[in-house]
Amino acid sequence: MKSIIRLLSLVAVVLCALGPWSTNAYAQGAVQASIAGVVRDTSGAVLPGVTVEASSPVLIEKSRTAVSDETGRYRIIALNPGTYTVTYTLAGFNTVRREEIVLTGSLTATIDIEMRVGSLEETLTVIGESPIVDVQSIKQQRVIDDEAIHAIPGQRSYHNLVVLVPGLSVGNIQNVGGINGPAPLNVGGHGGANSEGRFNVDGLGVNGTSGGGTLYVTDTQNVSEVSIDITGGLGEAEAGGPVINVVPKTGGNTFSGSVFLDGANGSLQGSNFDDELVAAGLREPGKLDKLWDVNAALGGPIKKDRLWFYLTGRYQRTDRFVAGMYYNKNAGNPNSWVYDPDYSQQALSDGQWNGVTLRTTWQISQRQKINFFWDEQDMCRNCTGGGSATTSPEAQDGSQNINYIRAFQAAYTAPLSDRLLVEAGFGGVVPDYGNPREGFDRSLVRVVDQSGNFPNMTSPIPNIAYRSMFWDSVHSFAPRYRASVAYVTGAQNMKVGIETYNNISTRNYQRGDSLQYRLNNGVPNQITELLSDFTEKAHVRNIGIFAQDRWTLGRFTLQGGIRYENASSGSPEQQIGPSRFVPTPIVFPEQDIVNGYNDVTYRGGVAVDVFGTGKTSLKINAGTYMDPAQYAGIFIEPNPARRQFGGGVPPQTTRSWNDANRNYTPDCDLLNTAANGECGATANLNFGKLVTPTSTYDPNLLEGSGVRPGNWQFGITVQQEVFPRVSVEVGYHRRNFDSFINPDPVTATSTLTTTFTVADNRAVTPADYDPYSVPVPADPRLPRSGGYVISDLYDVKPALFGRTDNFIARATEFGSPSNYWHGVDVQVNARLRGGVTVQGGTSTGRVVNDTCELAIDNPTQYDCHKVYPFLTDIRGMAIYTVPKIEVLLSGTMQSRPGPEITALWNVPANVVAQTLGRAPSGGVANIQTNILTAGELYGDRITQVDMRIAKLLRFGRTRANIGLDIYNLFNSNVPLTYVTTYGTTWGNPQSVLDARFAKISAQIDF
Repeated sequence: MKSIIRLLSLVAVVLCALGPWSTNAYAQGAVQASIAGVVRDTSGAVLPGVTVEASSPVLIEKSRTAVSDETGRYRIIALNPGTYTVTYTLAGFNTVRREEIVLTGSLTATIDIEMRVGSLEETLTVIGESPIVDVQSIKQQRVIDDEAIHAIPGQRSYHNLVVLVPGLSVGNIQNVGGINGPAPLNVGGHGGANSEGRFNVDGLGVNGTSGGGTLYVTDTQNVSEVSIDITGGLGEAEAGGPVINVVPKTGGNTFSGSVFLDGANGSLQGSNFDDELVAAGLREPGKLDKLWDVNAALGGPIKKDRLWFYLTGRYQRTDRFVAGMYYNKNAGNPNSWVYDPDYSQQALSDGQWNGVTLRTTWQISQRQKINFFWDEQDMCRNCTGGGSATTSPEAQDGSQNINYIRAFQAAYTAPLSDRLLVEAGFGGVVPDYGNPREGFDRSLVRVVDQSGNFPNMTSPIPNIAYRSMFWDSVHSFAPRYRASVAYVTGAQNMKVGIETYNNISTRNYQRGDSLQYRLNNGVPNQITELLSDFTEKAHVRNIGIFAQDRWTLGRFTLQGGIRYENASSGSPEQQIGPSRFVPTPIVFPEQDIVNGYNDVTYRGGVAVDVFGTGKTSLKINAGTYMDPAQYAGIFIEPNPARRQFGGGVPPQTTRSWNDANRNYTPDCDLLNTAANGECGATANLNFGKLVTPTSTYDPNLLEGSGVRPGNWQFGITVQQEVFPRVSVEVGYHRRNFDSFINPDPVTATSTLTTTFTVADNRAVTPADYDPYSVPVPADPRLPRSGGYVISDLYDVKPALFGRTDNFIARATEFGSPSNYWHGVDVQVNARLRGGVTVQGGTSTGRVVNDTCELAIDNPTQYDCHKVYPFLTDIRGMAIYTVPKIEVLLSGTMQSRPGPEITALWNVPANVVAQTLGRAPSGGVANIQTNILTAGELYGDRITQVDMRIAKLLRFGRTRANIGLDIYNLFNSNVPLTYVTTYGTTWGNPQSVLDARFAKISAQIDF
């Protein structure tokens, strides 16, 4: 932290010292644009040998050149986002100049030129609109540049931008005006899991180690652009889901900088709390306490045309009150087992984020360049407070108290000739996080109460967690390497390369006293036994080698890619114990986890310039993509330290508990997995034992080709320039996934958890299960008004309860599951003269998932064929600068379906026994059952509209922007989350969209 404060101070001092100088700062990214076209003479004949030069202030080398080939075609690749001038020269012809060509993302701007016979000294300047339709790429991409980022309302973060792109999913998260701070973000698209998204800075990954999200906070205040690839990646694409690439700004040949401030507090927020919410049992909504963001940046030359720098510093804080949750009067009291809310103290969630980045660009020679980047951050979420709709503050997970996150990279670029481009890079992310709160008492047992109904409460909170916290302590190192060579002619763009990814992680899971109690109306009924202080070590590696080509033949651009990947994982020597449930330490030697997946995938398609005008494009793409190799799923679950003791992270099991004397102490031998004293048998009789591993993995699952899960996708898109600078794009897309939605058929609660494996418990067969049914109460709140019977439910015979011998194999060894998404996207992109920008569109699609053939042990077919309804999201932004008075007006809109609502009924054991003919096995007090089928009920549609008004002021070379942002303009109070436990409060809102509030901002650019 001290180093960050020193660097922030340095930024402030340098800003003050260099304030009078001015220029623009731009980025140089790995995912870059191209300019291509055909040069002809006035007769229409092609002209080979024309020298084409693209120049722009964003290039430290000032310009890049190419020569047209024998077909008159030329192509200049790997161009940074910005505005370009292209000059065409050939002896015996007039020089032609084309200006104001705007490049964004990976756009291929098609510029066809006609040259006239004449003198080179005579220059003809051609005036035309910058291309807006890419007629040579099959990729579906959205780009938000720095002007739009600065103009729209909202926290300048990944989340604020991603939620404006139709077709992307970030889960049920609504971060109104950044009120939740720069929260970790997981992104999926077109039916994919929210762990599939890839996050890049300048083309190198900064993903978290477990899944597609990242704790790393990218400073989008100081970027050139953010590009989001949705579909159509070729050989270099690591995955088939969305790829978000942030291109940081870099310095220039003159000094420039900016200072940005914004903030708000509770006095700037209104109220959307009404009588309907009160009647629904919500005592108090979430609301703002305070938030602010301070950001400073400075860039310029260390040596002109040779070495540039760009330095930034950022400090953010957000404090907000948690809807319907209050501090527990009994927190820290070892003798109390009751949650007693202090209605005078609403729970407060607080967060703080600090970061400093430095980026340098070194032009080694005319054809060689190196970018260096370093980002040092520290942060905490719920630093001293915490809580959620179902978590008391003292039980808040402490995993996100972060010591530091460090991101770094170096990238080398060398256009060795007009046709040969060499690129190489190295980077990494190093997170270190997870600490308990000061004064935390490890001896306290965490409690979850199913009914959540205690004395002094005005409304129950089902499944409330209180009394003690859990946390994970994690240190990881995730380096990445890449290298590629591109060979470019006028008609072709060929590229070969290699990428490597490593993830080395040590994780310690702290679970207090190794126990969690479950109560119902204050009466104990279940114990969860956990391996606390469980330390897991592992590494995951992935090597990708690819080749791809893009070949233009007349109006057709054929493109294809091939990618080979080798993915593996392993663990060093690990020791588990001594601990409560592993009193004798167990040492697992170093060994492979996944021995090695070897897969070859193909992707390709065709882009057609339909009428040869560069204004209508037909794009067809298809391909197969592997799921990312990451510290999750099949790469980690077979870790011997996990599979020895059973499922869960950390390993855990449950057992019934009657606590007959109500002393809240299990009067039984917890190390004895059989029923004894007050405790029933454990759900996994092997828990904590070394003799028999809980899970055995099919050796064929851990190596080979065609084993690792992936997805196949197809798309067909038409993009049309309907007016100058205005395009409309319509596309149909389909994705088939190897992974499928397969939670327990009884307690299914989420469509986000997918797997491609099945566990066959060899200790039981389908004949070892007895059928029962559940009579659903008549209830007008339920679809069909309730009163129906759920049959085809099964319970294992009592003599076999807890016997576990899981054989885990690929699901296709047992049946043919299916999971696919298909839908239609519509996108409008307009950049009109006069200061009007509009981007937005819709995405409509549905998921179909079938696992009916995978009833291996438990024979139930209940809700095994899931057909979800078509769901539509609408998102976009609009920006307008009023001329002469220089007033900026902008707005954004997000509209998406509400969350799927489940009804989890804790069916009492005596109700189950009525049709089962006996008490449920294991002595359980109840069996949680989802009495709704998949996709049957959704919450109200969630629509959020934000706006911004700002005045631009100019003082010589300095420009100021004073703004007012208004979030949730129409003050919607639509629920975001609902009570999912079926009972008197089922379906009641737990949280609602944050009330309208205003935020004041100021930015000075100099």
